[in-house]
Amino acid sequence: MNRPEFLEGLRGGTMVALAVAPFGALFGALARGQGMSLDELTLMSATVYGGASQMVGLDLFGHKVQAWLIVLSIFAVNFRHVLYSAALARYIRQFSPIQKFFTFFFLVDPQFAAAVKRGEDGKPVSFDWYLGFALMIYVPWVAASIIGGLLGSLIGDPSAIGLDILLPVYFLGIVISFRKRDNFVAVVAVSAIASTIAYRYVGSPWHVSFGALAGVALAALLPVRAKADPTLASESSGAGQ
Repeated sequence: MNRPEFLEGLRGGTMVALAVAPFGALFGALARGQGMSLDELTLMSATVYGGASQMVGLDLFGHKVQAWLIVLSIFAVNFRHVLYSAALARYIRQFSPIQKFFTFFFLVDPQFAAAVKRGEDGKPVSFDWYLGFALMIYVPWVAASIIGGLLGSLIGDPSAIGLDILLPVYFLGIVISFRKRDNFVAVVAVSAIASTIAYRYVGSPWHVSFGALAGVALAALLPVRAKADPTLASESSGAGQ
């Protein structure tokens, strides 16, 4: 293991861990309120590992919805991860099959954004760095869920003290970090509009997938500026001499 890269990943995931911990605790408290045992809620956080999808599943469990509909709803929330996987694939070609398994398991929103940004900045997306970043988010998430389950009713509503704004602000920061990309404004605007319309007429959690698909469709249609190949530029310069 490359220790410096692993530690760099741990440091990079620290702020994300602090942002998601209150929501992990909230999930644990709500899960206990819905009648889930501590073992069950811990297993859900450790295997589903997705705040929005866990909340959706928990709400549907409470309404005694059929299992297939719960699975379909969670799939709708997490459909964007299929797009994430495709976008990340070019940076992890060197990973072994086992490494790719863990890579895609830990592929949550901030993990994806950090990995792609690192790749675009020309830094190596090594498995050691990726694992360090992932564990710094995953372990606190599961631990916070357990704490929330243990404390139960003592965990209040994060919105009462403004904690509910942490994740939206963090995700907005993720989006803004890609502002230099071609067609950024157009893609973000179309995604936002499509998601808002879907939320109004279709409802949650489907608006997430509709917004993502609209943005991807527009990005595929719009032209992208060709980037100069530095290798070819170097060769051309050498030939001129």
